[in-house]
Amino acid sequence: MLKLRPPKLHAISQQGKQIALREWLVLSLFLMSLAILLVFFDSVKRLDQSAYDRLLRAQNVPAREDIIIVAIDDFSLKELGKWPWPRSQHAALIQQINLAKPQAIGVDILFSELENKALNTDDKGDQLLTTALTNSSKVILPLVSMNNGTGLQAVPPIPILANSAAGLGHIHLELDDDGVARSVFLREGTQGLWWPHFALALYAIGQRQPLQIERLKSYPGTVANQQASTTEKGIWHRDFQMHIPYYGSSGHFSTIPYVSVLRGEVPADFFRDKYVLIGPTAQGMADAFPTPVTSNEGALSGIEINANILASLLDGRSIIKFSAWQTASVSLFTILLALLSFLFFSPRTALLTVIALIIGMIITSVTLLRFGFWLPPASSILVLTIAYPLWSWRRLEAAIGFLGEEFILLDQEPHLLPEFNPDLTLANGTQVPTKRAIQDKLERHITAMHAATRRVRDLRQFVTDSLTSLPDATMVTTTDGNVVLTNPAAVEYFKSIGMPHVIDTLVPYLFSNMSHPHTIYSNEQDHFSWWHILDLNQSEVLIKGVEVIDPKSRDLIIKSAPCYSAKKVLDKKVLIGWIISIIDISEIRQAERRRDETLHFISHDMRAPQASILALIELQKNPKTAIPHEDFLNRIEKASNTTLRLADSFVQLAHAESNDYRYSELDFQDILIDATEEMWTLAKAKRIQLITNIPEGDYPVRVDRSLMTRVLTNLLSNAIKYSPTDTIVTCTLAFETKNLNDSIVCSIQDQGYGIARSDQSRLFQRFQRLGYGKSAEQIKNDGIGLGMVFVKTVIDRHFAQIGFTSVPGEGTCFTITIPAHNM
Repeated sequence: MLKLRPPKLHAISQQGKQIALREWLVLSLFLMSLAILLVFFDSVKRLDQSAYDRLLRAQNVPAREDIIIVAIDDFSLKELGKWPWPRSQHAALIQQINLAKPQAIGVDILFSELENKALNTDDKGDQLLTTALTNSSKVILPLVSMNNGTGLQAVPPIPILANSAAGLGHIHLELDDDGVARSVFLREGTQGLWWPHFALALYAIGQRQPLQIERLKSYPGTVANQQASTTEKGIWHRDFQMHIPYYGSSGHFSTIPYVSVLRGEVPADFFRDKYVLIGPTAQGMADAFPTPVTSNEGALSGIEINANILASLLDGRSIIKFSAWQTASVSLFTILLALLSFLFFSPRTALLTVIALIIGMIITSVTLLRFGFWLPPASSILVLTIAYPLWSWRRLEAAIGFLGEEFILLDQEPHLLPEFNPDLTLANGTQVPTKRAIQDKLERHITAMHAATRRVRDLRQFVTDSLTSLPDATMVTTTDGNVVLTNPAAVEYFKSIGMPHVIDTLVPYLFSNMSHPHTIYSNEQDHFSWWHILDLNQSEVLIKGVEVIDPKSRDLIIKSAPCYSAKKVLDKKVLIGWIISIIDISEIRQAERRRDETLHFISHDMRAPQASILALIELQKNPKTAIPHEDFLNRIEKASNTTLRLADSFVQLAHAESNDYRYSELDFQDILIDATEEMWTLAKAKRIQLITNIPEGDYPVRVDRSLMTRVLTNLLSNAIKYSPTDTIVTCTLAFETKNLNDSIVCSIQDQGYGIARSDQSRLFQRFQRLGYGKSAEQIKNDGIGLGMVFVKTVIDRHFAQIGFTSVPGEGTCFTITIPAHNM
């Protein structure tokens, strides 16, 4: 007897699931905590900065054409001499540029001392520069901070220049811990005084906008750090940090040498409506800083950095960095997706999911940076990278332990089938191949489990093949009647009654269209339910089977037997399911019905004329009761002919129902002509005219000639027999194509009495004598009801169809449609 899996194995499986879930929860907690720590403690800040720099370097945004750098470069120093230059030259330069009416002029040169102190000259240069600044009213001068021992203090230009300039702006940059300038504060100050950044001051002059704190809050990408001013001495405050979206490396913006502008080599209107930044770019004198868009050893001059800041303000470009909690949320969500893939997907799919998440994280960071947002990806990528190895290690440990325990239990199962594994031997309770001496623990467990599972697969295949080979429809269900296993016969049967889905369907639902059973329940119709098929109290009856009729009018026997587990609980068998079989006995019941019909035919229809003959003979023996000799012979002849016709009809029907058909390729018009010639004499006797309407052409068919001829003669005989004299019987042939299928259509139309409407549904049933119309002229039906059954049987065996239309008193038309044969 086939044993099912013991409950202990199920307990181990449930225990394994609980262990896996517990380990998954522990790993999830560890990885998510690690991600939070990495984000909030900036543990992978350098990796994020490196990724930020590379991605920003890859974005080469075209420079604005309205920003011009007038560079104090090496060429200008060579032409004008050593630095510092007289301030009169700066005044002349500003006046030269101012003639073109620029938007704003930014001079990134410190003027913290009087010229006579810096160059040992008079102060005419300061006066000239003051005049140039006053006449322009668009010049921004820089200031810096300096530590004089009491804290940071602002170092502005000399008062005469500061008062003449359109505004002052600080030129400080925020250097990260790796020395790279990635951001700037748009507002800095001390002791209650605040100054905008140099580029912001230029932007405000060019846009004709006053600098207000409310307006600063609206600038893209700025983050306010300080909301209230303080007058505490020596404390330097910074506010509204902005990450610089660099446009490109050195030389990206249009640059003109200082000396070229001073000499008038640049067209007068070149600077019209443009922002002009004047500052040093010469090597050795420019305040250069490493930036994301320069290489590891390169730097970008301060004036070029200011140009980048100004361009970003004009374009409204910014880089908004995700806050720590936002970065942590994205990281946790990504890690959670990876962890869920570990729990629900296969290892390969989980690995592909992790790789996809890493790639997706990189793509997301790249895409967001193009739109002005920076999502640091390092923490998520790092945790995702270590997540899969950690999970694989824990599952590998669990797999080794599971394989060892599971094999011990599987090896205890009975070996029902012969095994052909000569290379495998048992060693210390583990099945190990003798040909491979060196194996690790996992491989030994896998080999042993392979041998055990192969036995289970062989046993399962044996059961499956046995079930499949059963000729009757068979199903295996759970205890509550849910179908879990079927054979092909069951699938085909339920498809035939319009139920294509059998698996996971309740058996009472599958049998809901069946008739009431014909067994012990016959007298208890109100008490029967198809749920009884799953009732142990009814098992004695259902093991023997109940007989029902299905929606296709087929006779069935349905049997149900309980299936028990080999394991007993409290010395009682445990019900684990039901085995239900459906046996089709339609042919048996049909044979029984035909037998009964035949016995009735023999006992009544054929016995009656024989009894008449015997009665006539007895009457003829007695001279007193004897009838005229000629009348005696006529009666004997009539009874004998009746018996002969009955026997002939019975034999012909038996031949039609047999498999002894002799098919040949013929022209259907030849068969129709033979039938009409055979019936010509009968028609002539009743003065009925036979007309054949056959269009020219071939009508190829593949039929049994004798049987098909008999079909046509039967139809013609009935048409003649049940038609009044002086009428017409018309036979027609036609070639028809429908749905790409060729057919031969034969019609036999009479002008007879017609078939009564109440009898039309019984036309092709056995032993049915039908009434033909209500005319007084019609003859009595002396047949036995086998002629039309013979016709229908032969037509069906030829895969043809027969139909009829009949109107009592007007006539009947029979139509045969038979497939054409392609010769």
